[in-house]
Amino acid sequence: MASASAAGDKAPVEICKGINGLEKIILRDVRGSSAEIYLYGAHVTSWKNEHGEELLFVSSKAIFKPPKPIRGGIPICFPQFSNHGPLEAHGFARNKFWSIDPSPPPFPTSSVNKTYVDLILKPTEEDFKIWPHSFEFRLRVTLGPAGDLMLTSRVRNTNADGKPFSFTFAYHTYFSVSDISEVRVEGLETLDYLDNLQNRERFTEQGDAITFESEVDKVYLSTPTKIAILDHEKKRTFVIRKDGLPDAVVWNPWDKKAKAIPDLGDEDYKHMLCVESAAVEKSITLKPGEEWRGRQELSAVPSSYFSGQLDPQRVIQGN
Repeated sequence: MASASAAGDKAPVEICKGINGLEKIILRDVRGSSAEIYLYGAHVTSWKNEHGEELLFVSSKAIFKPPKPIRGGIPICFPQFSNHGPLEAHGFARNKFWSIDPSPPPFPTSSVNKTYVDLILKPTEEDFKIWPHSFEFRLRVTLGPAGDLMLTSRVRNTNADGKPFSFTFAYHTYFSVSDISEVRVEGLETLDYLDNLQNRERFTEQGDAITFESEVDKVYLSTPTKIAILDHEKKRTFVIRKDGLPDAVVWNPWDKKAKAIPDLGDEDYKHMLCVESAAVEKSITLKPGEEWRGRQELSAVPSSYFSGQLDPQRVIQGN
């Protein structure tokens, strides 16, 4: 945990009690942006820009009571995405208590002028019963000077028996949007996807951009390292940059399914969109001693670049 500067009078990294007394960490940048991470699930539940605007969606009915996972923010799906395997849906990492990692191995990226926290998860005896593998999962959550939010996951196989293990993974990010019907996603055009609403059948995306007028649950394959979410009403564009995560899951439950999800408000679907950096189609296999790294960086930028014109290509091409 470190930072080059303190955000006003408040510490750049603060550990305090959150909802229902659960411990959380607050990261603050000197310009006013912030992030909150619960040790329960290593779960990012808040990411605010320098104006204090919340950029992540958390359900109005979210339950902050273990062993229930928290609905919204950035749940970590590990070692299994969804119900694609024998474990509970989305695996167990999101409903375990993580620890602050006092001595993480060095990261290759510079941490100068950044505020961050390192968390670690190791399996318990109980975990071995449901997934019999020894691992170390390290997560660094970083708040950059421009208010960008980076999550870097490192999973290492520490099995002593010489056995490899395989897993699937996703950052199940819930973005806050003004109105789902006014949102479009750029960067996934013409790609193949698996449609979870049609038994994971494979299709090819048509059209210029993805827009929303009904339930969507798709796994896009071989996706670019950069994806943009354009919120027309807020004139805001989220940019997702990812590394080591070839897939992108796009999900919105729409009205009927939202009503069937107990910890989601009936109207919540209008104000959320999940675009998830993931490794789902092909599982990751690690031999003992091997490490996998998966990184996601989120930024939020004004959509108007010249005289109020929306120019998503500038965002996608990084100009």
